[in-house]
Amino acid sequence: MNNSLTMLTVPAFQDNYLWIIHNGKHAIVVDPGDATPILHALAQHKLILSAILLTHHHADHIGGVKELLASNGAHLTIPVYGPANDSISSVTHPLHEGDTVHLPEPGIDLSVIDVPGHTLGHIAYFSLQEHWLFCGDTLFAGGCGRIFEGTPAQMLSSLDKLARLPDDTAVYCAHEYTMGNLRFAATVEPDNQQLAQRIAVEQAKRDRGQPTVPTQIGLEKQTNPFLRIREPSVIAGLLRHQKIDTSADDATNFYALREWKNNFA
Repeated sequence: MNNSLTMLTVPAFQDNYLWIIHNGKHAIVVDPGDATPILHALAQHKLILSAILLTHHHADHIGGVKELLASNGAHLTIPVYGPANDSISSVTHPLHEGDTVHLPEPGIDLSVIDVPGHTLGHIAYFSLQEHWLFCGDTLFAGGCGRIFEGTPAQMLSSLDKLARLPDDTAVYCAHEYTMGNLRFAATVEPDNQQLAQRIAVEQAKRDRGQPTVPTQIGLEKQTNPFLRIREPSVIAGLLRHQKIDTSADDATNFYALREWKNNFA
């Protein structure tokens, strides 16, 4: 672990989190949907922008890129890393699964993971040395993203990949959706005691005005129904909610769970 690296949480819009990784001098920004709070944070901490990382093409993740690039002037070229298959015109370094993003300033290497489902080209970034994951809108604290472009099987496969990361991996997702996600999770698994404990902890954070992100992979595997789709208690919750085929495959059950969440009040 590089003890000189620090993470800044930059709130944006109503519920987005933008992330700045820095070493006190050089900074990387992840999914800058809005340039204004990023520029403010960079100025406040006297940081030089070294690179931009993008996970997918939605506007609340890429909307600030052009302004950030312009703010650095023509004399300084900022590399923009992003998915090769997600149609982002500002990307200068297109990435595929298995690629490594090597950033000497501020000093971090990030492995690229393909995680289609929310969008077809969605990627995530994982730092082995820090055990940090930047997963955009694929995995959320207590939930997962909507399936806009991919298939349920793709989304489930993507989440399975992330679930195989070390349990202490810090999950830097892009939205503060946690309490709504956990209310749904408790409806699916009302007897999950670890989930009940988590709800109390996370609600206390929100009451203090603190973010609930990052979460950790290990905690998600204990309390997030979308990572627990094969657990009998989650299947039982689906059966209580609607008539499902008990012989259905995992992707079909995952789709049923995602549709339930889409319509959950």
